[in-house]
Amino acid sequence: MKSDIEIAQAAEMKPIKEIAKQIGLNEDDLELYGNYKAKIKFDTYQRLQSNEDSKLVLVTAITPTPAGEGKTTTTVGLGQALNQKGKNAMIAIREPSLGPTMGVKGGAAGGGYSQVIPMEDINLHFTGDIHAIGIAHNLLSAAIDNHIKQGNELDIDPTQISWPRVVDMNDRALREIVLGLGGTGNGDPREDGFIITVASEVMAILCLANDLMELKEKIGNIVIGYSRSNEPITCSDLNIEGAMTALLKDALKPNLVQTLENTPAFIHGGPFANIAHGCNSVMATKMAMKLSDITITEAGFGADLGAEKFFDIKCRYADLHPDATVLVATIRALKMHGGVKDNLEEENLEALEAGMENLEKHVENIGKFKLPMVVAINRFPTDTEAELELVRRKCEEIGVNVALSEIWAKGGEGGLELADAIIDLVENKESEFEFLYGKDLPIKEKIEKIAEEVYGADGVDYSNEAEKQIKNFAEKGYDKLPICMAKTQNSISDKPELKGRPTDFRVSVSKVTLSAGAGFLVPSTGPVLKMPGLPKRPSAEDIDIDENGKISGLF
Repeated sequence: MKSDIEIAQAAEMKPIKEIAKQIGLNEDDLELYGNYKAKIKFDTYQRLQSNEDSKLVLVTAITPTPAGEGKTTTTVGLGQALNQKGKNAMIAIREPSLGPTMGVKGGAAGGGYSQVIPMEDINLHFTGDIHAIGIAHNLLSAAIDNHIKQGNELDIDPTQISWPRVVDMNDRALREIVLGLGGTGNGDPREDGFIITVASEVMAILCLANDLMELKEKIGNIVIGYSRSNEPITCSDLNIEGAMTALLKDALKPNLVQTLENTPAFIHGGPFANIAHGCNSVMATKMAMKLSDITITEAGFGADLGAEKFFDIKCRYADLHPDATVLVATIRALKMHGGVKDNLEEENLEALEAGMENLEKHVENIGKFKLPMVVAINRFPTDTEAELELVRRKCEEIGVNVALSEIWAKGGEGGLELADAIIDLVENKESEFEFLYGKDLPIKEKIEKIAEEVYGADGVDYSNEAEKQIKNFAEKGYDKLPICMAKTQNSISDKPELKGRPTDFRVSVSKVTLSAGAGFLVPSTGPVLKMPGLPKRPSAEDIDIDENGKISGLF
């Protein structure tokens, strides 16, 4: 069996100019990054605004497990299948971060015969967007400490600085550091730390901006900390937003690539969904919707995280009205939610039935947003007919469509059943999309609505610190912002050990932080890290390159 990278390297790529031509763009619309990658110019984006919007389909998943669900693979394969059915479909997904690529994933461009290519480029630096975000973020970090060193005219309280530094790598040793050692020439000593670049608020801002000037405005609104009189200090107070936006000018332009079957795909932006909103950029999604009949996009982790944030944050700010949702599941993952840890290849109907509770809860959650949906069973060779029939029967009992997907092994051909289901939904079912909560609800009521209705919690407990922060944000006028929960991806609850459909639990909020530039409040629940660490045997140990520059080991 060929590996993902071997399949990708054997693919026949079309020049990106030809891919652009398929969707009505010409060479003048492109900024070329070699023969197979391009960015779309700002004036092209503006020109396309008069085009009619396509149908918008979100791909999400059950709660992740080590068995894998295949959300990105399904997104890519569905796009290919829709094109095989004669639809003009485009894909809009996130860029991989080097941290997970070198850590546990080894790559994040789909899999098997449903991948975006050039796979090595996409996983390794790509067009430099994430590096640009990192340097813009760190420019602000440097400006803060320089301002304090040069007299601190803004009276910044060093103990209340909330803006860390970033690097796009899993490096646990940088989580907590001390700055300014070595004498007064190096600035004033203070505690600080690093987070991974894709956790930066700058990444979230870039992915929620509708144009360059909105990007600049949002960057200016970043709150980096507080003065000694407890007044918020913003990026615009430091007069650095213009320089940061200049560094991000090219990074804001969506990246055009293709799939193994030459389906056009935008890959742009990459915020994590357990600590940020977990969706690709607004600009890429909107551009795809102007150039296609059906746009397929995805949101990170399970529907309790990425999908909820896609609906309540991204759709709210971008004025998007999705038409349908795909919920991806695997037999293997459902058996894990049913209590099985080993021997996932063996038929186990009892564990599968128990694990179906996790899928049923995610189906309920998507229903709260009033969207038509279909469950996609991403088939593995070891799945038995009895197991597949059980899932179909259970889905019928709860009133949701189900389609078998074999897109890993067969590409678009393996997604034709799923494509038919999506075509039926977007053409014959009316979306009545609505948000879970209104922006005018008090902060606590928004948090509790998510915790109780989406996670199934009995309530929310707040630390004294969180109580003070919520009160402070309300007093300062930030209470109208949507909520971006920071929560484990390994459980619908805030407790990673609780699998399936947890009950009889309360969510604990330890602190609430402000992302004023991105435009949301972030309640932290449980042990969620913004700087991951490498595993005992990182994926980087498997990645290699030969004398001809051929890369191996990216899956």
